[in-house]
Amino acid sequence: MENLTPTKANLIKAKSMLEFSQKGYELLDKKRNVLIREMMDLIDEVKEIQVEIDRIFKEAYEAMVYATLTMGMINVEEIALSIPKDENISILTKSVMGVEIPLIKDETPDIQPYYGFYRTNSALDITVVKMNEVQKLLYRLAEVENSVFRLAAEIKKTSKRANALDKIQIPRYREVTKYISEVLEEKEREDFFRLKRIKGRSSGI
Repeated sequence: MENLTPTKANLIKAKSMLEFSQKGYELLDKKRNVLIREMMDLIDEVKEIQVEIDRIFKEAYEAMVYATLTMGMINVEEIALSIPKDENISILTKSVMGVEIPLIKDETPDIQPYYGFYRTNSALDITVVKMNEVQKLLYRLAEVENSVFRLAAEIKKTSKRANALDKIQIPRYREVTKYISEVLEEKEREDFFRLKRIKGRSSGI
């Protein structure tokens, strides 16, 4: 502050910057809190999806084992290869407090009977249905986990900016405002006493 001239103009500027920094911090703090809540909700969803995937995958595996034992591995592999690849998804984005997070749009049609019922059984049907469920859950899991990663990165960036305002900028402008105010007040007091002495001398003439 040695090079800072304690003028009313600089005082107004310092007060303005202090107010601007305080409002900026409040906005960043609100944004950080919203992002944290959003991220925590998604983390809870990740846990739920993982549990569901484990449950359904276990059912699919048990059905596949039975289908393999009753139909033969070669037949199961041939039928699996006949099922077309899923190419009906697109990745979009949505904004959460300015953070672009992925949104997977799945336009896969309902399961079709890609194989004949000759030499197949219900165990294979269950396997196909359960694997389809797992696939959709994996899409959602990828979407949510990627969203958590992006939100965490934005929370870190927002926290860094908020802390810079709270720990550096705001205290600095408070100190500058206080310094200039004290200097100007002291100057006003000196001017007042100087004027009073001048008036006193003038009245004594």
